[in-house]
Amino acid sequence: MAHPKILEVIEHDVCTACGACVSTCPAGAITMDKHAEVRDPDNLEYYVKGAAPDVCEGCFTCGRLCPVIDGYVDDEFADVKEFFAAKSTIKGQDGGVTSLLAKALLESGEVDCIVGIARDEKWDTELILMTKPEDVDRTTGTKYTYDSVLSALRDPFENYEKIAVIGVPCQAHGARLISENVNDKIVLIMGLLCMESFHHDVMTEKVVPEIMGLKAEDVVKMNFNKGQFWNITKDGEEHTVKIPVVAPHARNPCHHCCDYTSVSADISLGSVGAPEGWNSVLIRTEAGKKYFDMFKDKVEIMEDPKPGMFLIKKLAAMKHDNNEGHYREVCEKFTFDECGIR
Repeated sequence: MAHPKILEVIEHDVCTACGACVSTCPAGAITMDKHAEVRDPDNLEYYVKGAAPDVCEGCFTCGRLCPVIDGYVDDEFADVKEFFAAKSTIKGQDGGVTSLLAKALLESGEVDCIVGIARDEKWDTELILMTKPEDVDRTTGTKYTYDSVLSALRDPFENYEKIAVIGVPCQAHGARLISENVNDKIVLIMGLLCMESFHHDVMTEKVVPEIMGLKAEDVVKMNFNKGQFWNITKDGEEHTVKIPVVAPHARNPCHHCCDYTSVSADISLGSVGAPEGWNSVLIRTEAGKKYFDMFKDKVEIMEDPKPGMFLIKKLAAMKHDNNEGHYREVCEKFTFDECGIR
């Protein structure tokens, strides 16, 4: 039996660890540990990323749901229907709009559950299933350490009918592929703007202590802004280094990613392009517009935020320029030709 294409994605270390394959493999052949680091396709006991050949039934679902195999679009903004800034009264990374939407969706019953990420004071992440509005409080704020959001969908697919997903570009991409190919229970995808993310150990044992000179448990907020990586500590002090100093320590798959704005999402959200304390909002689909408009009266809207779409497009182009060559290079190593930039 031929191995699934996803094995080559793993072998070349460009698996995003989005978790789409984990939650949808009919044979349950795919598992993933927290850091998705161990790779041994012939030993299911230790196999934590990809499809084990001795269990795989050859349906190749995993390959159809892999963002790396599906590839990227050249123009991330062709599907944007509306762009504006918004802020809520909920405490969040900036405007708190993602948290506001999540709470409102659960309160109204428009969704049964939302998969997302919480973190502790040491910046260790935890996948959680939000079924009550108060669950959202655990997920506020951006986490720059990665966790496999879509791997948490297997049980929700069995127990719930209307599911929302909050995730970074690769997770939004995987969620869209799931929705289009195998399961239509995902009714809304909220994607986050993202340049790169980090393994937890790298962030807490290398970036924060060695580069920033801080203890992870003393940091209450991290942010990438104005060319700097910011750490805000409990005493209110701001600590910064230039982004190029920390960027090389990002997860390897991030250096091959050509999606900055979560192009596969229904709604994309971030802080870039909006004034301090606000979120930029990109409405991409009719579903995104429908759900946002339901709760539009709960947020303050700024129709023409500055610096606006100009800055978002600038950073998206920067990510493409930095990563496109790496992605095309790895595509040439694959034995299949479906991947690419279109």
